[in-house]
Amino acid sequence: MHGRIMQALDGPGAGSRSPSVAIVHDYLTQRGGAERVVLAMARAFPAAPIYTALYEPTATFPEFADLDVRPMWTNRIRSLRRDHRKGLPLYPLAFSGLKIDSDVVLCSSSGFAHGVRTTGRKIVYCYTPARWLYDQADTYLARWPATVRGALRVAGPKLRTWDRQAMAGADQVLTSSTAVANRIRSAYCAEATVLPPPAGLDVDGAQCAVPGVEPGFVLSVGRLLAYKNVDVIVAAMTLSPEARLVIVGDGPELGRLETLAGTNVTFLGEVADAELRWLYSSCAGVASAAYEDFGLTPLEAASWGKAVAALRFGGFLDTVVEGETGVFFDEPTPRLAAMALRRLVDGAWDHGRIVAHADTFREQAFRARLRAVLSEMTAR
Repeated sequence: MHGRIMQALDGPGAGSRSPSVAIVHDYLTQRGGAERVVLAMARAFPAAPIYTALYEPTATFPEFADLDVRPMWTNRIRSLRRDHRKGLPLYPLAFSGLKIDSDVVLCSSSGFAHGVRTTGRKIVYCYTPARWLYDQADTYLARWPATVRGALRVAGPKLRTWDRQAMAGADQVLTSSTAVANRIRSAYCAEATVLPPPAGLDVDGAQCAVPGVEPGFVLSVGRLLAYKNVDVIVAAMTLSPEARLVIVGDGPELGRLETLAGTNVTFLGEVADAELRWLYSSCAGVASAAYEDFGLTPLEAASWGKAVAALRFGGFLDTVVEGETGVFFDEPTPRLAAMALRRLVDGAWDHGRIVAHADTFREQAFRARLRAVLSEMTAR
């Protein structure tokens, strides 16, 4: 039985019947690490439809256009596709109302997708217990619209009850890092298996130089949100005026960051993958002061043999080997970040060892482990 299922999962034409698989994701309205994980899931299970609350093709990765994406009724509210935060109270209702007839439902969730009802088994890949529910005191909600913050204060207790009940319906919980597994244990009293997501970009893909950007810069990659602490890296550059910082990403913090930045900081907004590959290959190193649950950016940098200066927090503890693939700074302050950046730029790094570290997080390994989890579950 186990062998037949594995053959079926590895491709068509083997075994008597492939277990049907469906993928559910919160919303496809941005280009982030979670969306790259969904694409990897889709490559692991090519026949799986993808259910989601919102789908904005122009705002997420173009590869989704070739997949069977099935948006829910919430997608008809155009304003939500521009700012998903405005619909937070609606999503529990939407996902709870969705019942999927499939042998296995794979939920990619940082908030809602795990609330779907299923006729078969449910595997939840939890990026983190919803920050807007459990971390309201920290910087995550600091610059969200006041109306959304007010609604969450009122609805928070009921939403937390819904969230915990939805997670209790999972047959298995997977997550990205040791730090998040600990957070899942605290929020849900559940044990999660750590399955690191794949390093994002394919290192062998095309590269395209970015006009006006000369090699040798420090690179920052990620959505411009408060908890990403990009302002710390921007401020650190004022202490190192001889260095240059290139920032890739967009988000609500952009305007504020532009007012803080000196002339040695360049904002590129969203870039194509070919441009991002060139930026990784051309940079002196990568910097992040974010409160990350996993820490994908250091692995993407490592694929090109580039070291990172990262906040000693969360998922970075799993993806950065101190002294070998990067350096840590202990607090998100400009002074400590500037000191780490100097060590990063002046360090003598073994690029081969850095690439070897990235190789342990390749997508092929992720897909194989994910198929093995599903196979073991359906064989019980």
